[in-house]
Amino acid sequence: MDAIHPQEPAPGTTPDPEPDPASATRSGPVAEPSDGPTDGLTDGPTDGPAKSPAPAPAPDTDPAVGLHGLRFAFGTLTVLPVRVTRWDRDAARAGMMWAPLAGLVAGLVAAAAGGLILLLGGGPLLAAVAAAAVPAVLTRGLHLDGLADTADGLGSGRPAADALRIMKQSDIGPFGVITLLFTLSAQIAAVYELYAQSWPRGAAAAVLSAVAARLALTLACRPGVPAARPEGLGAAVAGVVPAPGVLAVAAATAAVCAGAAGALFDALGALHHVLALAVGLLAAQALLRRCVRRFGGVTGDVFGALAETAATAALATLALA
Repeated sequence: MDAIHPQEPAPGTTPDPEPDPASATRSGPVAEPSDGPTDGLTDGPTDGPAKSPAPAPAPDTDPAVGLHGLRFAFGTLTVLPVRVTRWDRDAARAGMMWAPLAGLVAGLVAAAAGGLILLLGGGPLLAAVAAAAVPAVLTRGLHLDGLADTADGLGSGRPAADALRIMKQSDIGPFGVITLLFTLSAQIAAVYELYAQSWPRGAAAAVLSAVAARLALTLACRPGVPAARPEGLGAAVAGVVPAPGVLAVAAATAAVCAGAAGALFDALGALHHVLALAVGLLAAQALLRRCVRRFGGVTGDVFGALAETAATAALATLALA
């Protein structure tokens, strides 16, 4: 499971854990993370390395692990030029707990794009297209690519190993094309309905959907959700966020969404937006459950599919009320 992306170790290598000075003296300098872009949270083909080793375990003794987590979140989930300087389980854990913040930034940019279109005289439909396009641009389309690949894998009817191989192929099959068509159509239609009501409603929807998409990834990183493959960015973040952390992030995100919607609209609007957030997360969890049963775990493509599913379901809920 809807990324320029973090600079991570060169393909085929495993980053060393934090060395002690003595061992560094004996064995030479520790390899620095690569400066090349990664493939985000999908396993499809990109301009960067196709694979990434799972983060090496490291003791959580760095007081700046939160900062490393922020770099991990923005470098992995957006195209913002953020360099990931630490690549281990602790940084991945903090990064996926910061994921909704990366969604907030993406959502604000999407809302600004839609507002700019309206300000320049464009209609709500054109504003909706702009607001839907921004999240795709900010992830280089990798979440959408993951959605298409996951649809092809689920629709293939093949055993898990064959389905995973289909998902890794560079082309998109008929299931993926149909899924992308209906998903993007639903997103644009929902945002159009809300922009037609008022600019604040369309802007709030753009922000909420982006936050819901990233929060769905945080929930998917909880313990008990295995990785389908031993490599790739899906494996890098699978199971890194403890259950208390998942609950804390979800509660804090819901509280912020309720407060912002209440300030913009009213108490009923706050309830409406929290409900939309919940529906988006439930839809993503239903897909996650299906993928774990079907593939034996999650992959980067599944993470992309979860993000797009949560965003679409949240937007549909806002538009239907």
